[in-house]
Amino acid sequence: MNHMQGAVTDIKEMNDADLVKEAQSGSREAFGELIRRHRSKVYGYARSMMRETHAAEDLVQDALIRAFLHLGKLVDVERFLPWVHRIVRNQAMTRLRKEGRRQEVTFTSLENGAGSFEEEPEKWNRLDYVLKRISQSMEAESRKADIPEERLMRMEMQHVLLDIISCLKPRERQVFEAHFFDQLSPQEIARQFSLSSANVYQILSRSRKKVIQERIRITVDSYIQTRRDWGKMSKMILTAEQEASWCTAGSVLHGLVQATDQKQSLAMVMGLTGLAFRINVLPENVHIAGPTSFDFADIFTKGMRNLGLNVRIVNGLTPGIGENTNLMDESKKGPNAMLKRDIHQALPKALDLIQQSLDRGYPVMAWDLCIPEFGILYGYDDEQKVLYFNECGRKDTLPYENLGRGVMEEIFVLAVDSTFDLPFRERARGALEMILDHYHGRETKIPAEAVKGLAAYDAWIAAFRNKTVEPNGNAYNIVVIGESRKYAAQFLSELARSWDRSGEADTKAASLLMDASETYRGLGEAFDELHMLFPYPQGGEPNDKDGVTQAVSLLEKAKMLETQGARQLEDILQTL
Repeated sequence: MNHMQGAVTDIKEMNDADLVKEAQSGSREAFGELIRRHRSKVYGYARSMMRETHAAEDLVQDALIRAFLHLGKLVDVERFLPWVHRIVRNQAMTRLRKEGRRQEVTFTSLENGAGSFEEEPEKWNRLDYVLKRISQSMEAESRKADIPEERLMRMEMQHVLLDIISCLKPRERQVFEAHFFDQLSPQEIARQFSLSSANVYQILSRSRKKVIQERIRITVDSYIQTRRDWGKMSKMILTAEQEASWCTAGSVLHGLVQATDQKQSLAMVMGLTGLAFRINVLPENVHIAGPTSFDFADIFTKGMRNLGLNVRIVNGLTPGIGENTNLMDESKKGPNAMLKRDIHQALPKALDLIQQSLDRGYPVMAWDLCIPEFGILYGYDDEQKVLYFNECGRKDTLPYENLGRGVMEEIFVLAVDSTFDLPFRERARGALEMILDHYHGRETKIPAEAVKGLAAYDAWIAAFRNKTVEPNGNAYNIVVIGESRKYAAQFLSELARSWDRSGEADTKAASLLMDASETYRGLGEAFDELHMLFPYPQGGEPNDKDGVTQAVSLLEKAKMLETQGARQLEDILQTL
């Protein structure tokens, strides 16, 4: 034991040049000391070039792997740090040139039956590529056992994954290593371990999932450790009150806008983002997910631009509608249910964006924190590893790892990035164009099942006539859309009162806005009548004979008013 302590002390007292020589000879401890000694400087250099903390951390990890691969080529052993900086700089330039095209892919060879392992810098962030290189290096090791660089590469690459694959059970690890490290086919593994091929595929699939989860967990831990190393461990809690609304997206975006010191009403935010005019119906049963069945990233980005705000987004959404939370078994909801779900792959990047935004004083929009609705993140605590949130009036904390483990198992976070000046008239024009694109089906069709705009009324009426309406979901659609139309009326009225009436065309536009406001006020009243028939959350009896007759009559009236409103908005846009 004393001898080992002495060896550690000696390594820590060695200068860089001697450590490099030791590492070139295969000493993992020597290289580890080099990294311990210089990691913060390498990270600081990477951070100066990369916008996101997570991206800088990612770059450092890639650079250190490459440093291991090429350490034997470093001739001037006294220039280790400048050499690593050069690796970081080259990789940063490559990534920045290709920014926007990089995607996280894991185990593509296992999923698709074949992998592509071209020598591209961004490939070094992909676990399947690292595994492939490890297996290749092991094969090369058997042919070049006397080359220190190859020996070092094998040892360190195995060490990089040691913590990750330690999550596997003994048999899982044997099968996993046989497939990825020894490059044995599932059939060969089956014969070697006296298993069926189906069992091998099952073990590989299960192991793959575990390894991916462990990799994300380690990445998050590394992110927190980096903040600790840099003295950035902190607790930030903002004051972020928000006005309650059935449209949780509008309520949260209003909270974000207020944080930028814009004095806008909720109705104005709902109008300029187009949310006050949205109608998305999931046909057949009028599912509760209808009001949130649209392309969040596209609509919110355009809508916030109408408010003079650029945003940054981490989008970890998946296709599909999901269950009605109100009808879901209680065992599928709450913290215990979250722990049974996977850690989301977008978690590290989402945490980075959230903390950057909160540190700047801006709260963050988030989806599906506990239920499939929008909430606002207004604080974090690194020591406790929790986020502070308000979702549908419920204020609570959420462990970092549980972000993305909600009912839908999705991550979508949006933060204000910057502000810019946009004239009042241009804001109105952008909103009207968005609204009319929605009404006439010209916006992105996500999800594919949803019927949007004016055509949604026909799908809704058909569901009543077919007597397939789900009471709770139908009632929710009614309250959300009905309230939204009241905000639409208020938005148009506010626009009219603020309109510059210096010219004849401006006077006409203001008059048209007031007329349209009256149309949407009447539309809101039609939905009030529907709400009386089908109260939320009970939902009434939408599929009995009387319910169908009254609902169809009121929806036809609503469609007529909404169509009239769309024509009025087109006339207003033409005057601009």
